[in-house]
Amino acid sequence: MEHIVSGVGVLDKSCALLAVVAQGPCTLADLSERTAVSRATTHRLVVALEQHGMLRRTGDGRVALGLHLVGLGRAAAQQFPLADAAADALAGLRDRTGESVQLYVRDGGDRVCVAALESPHGLRTIVPVGAVLPMDRGSAGRVLAGETGDDGWVQTVEEREPGVASVSAPVRRDGRVVAAISVSGPVERMGTSPGDRHGVAVTAAAGRIR
Repeated sequence: MEHIVSGVGVLDKSCALLAVVAQGPCTLADLSERTAVSRATTHRLVVALEQHGMLRRTGDGRVALGLHLVGLGRAAAQQFPLADAAADALAGLRDRTGESVQLYVRDGGDRVCVAALESPHGLRTIVPVGAVLPMDRGSAGRVLAGETGDDGWVQTVEEREPGVASVSAPVRRDGRVVAAISVSGPVERMGTSPGDRHGVAVTAAAGRIR
C-alpha cells in the first residue's frame, strides 16, 4: 500500500499504521515491519492511538482498528453527498440481485466503501462502510482505475478474496468516473461469469446515480 506523505512525520506514521491495520489485525512486529517504522515508535504510536479509540488490542494481543472509527466512518459517509444520492439505486440493485451491494470512491492509492447494503442470504459478502481496500484487486478497484469493459462493467472472480465474485460499473459525473457501484457475493451463487448474470443491473444502477 502506498502511504501519502504530508510532511508532518508523526501524523504520516500514525496514518500508515492505521492503513496497515485496516487490512486486518496484526502484531506489533508485523506492523513495524510493514510500515518501516521502528519498533519503539510503533509501540508509542499504537498506545497513543489506543487512548483515542483509533486502535485496540484483540484477545490474542494483536492490534486492530478501534471502535471509535465506526462512528467516524458513519459520520463521514453521511456527510458524503454521493452516498445519499446512491441510496435508492443501491437498494434497488440489492433487491433485484439478492446480493450485497457497495459504493466505492477512490482515496489516494486506495478505495473506500462509502455505502453498503447486505444480501438477505445467510452466506453473503460483508464490506463495512469505511473499509479501505486495494485498487489493484477486485472489480471496483479496476473500475476506479479507469478499466471498463465493452458492456460497461468489470467482473472479477476470487481476485480480492477466495470464494467471492463481483461486478462493478462506473458512476460518472460530467464524464468523469467519481465512484464505482458493485454487486458481490459467493461464487457458488454469482457464478464464474458474474457479469453475465448481473452486469446489466449494475450498469443500470450506476446510471441512476446523479
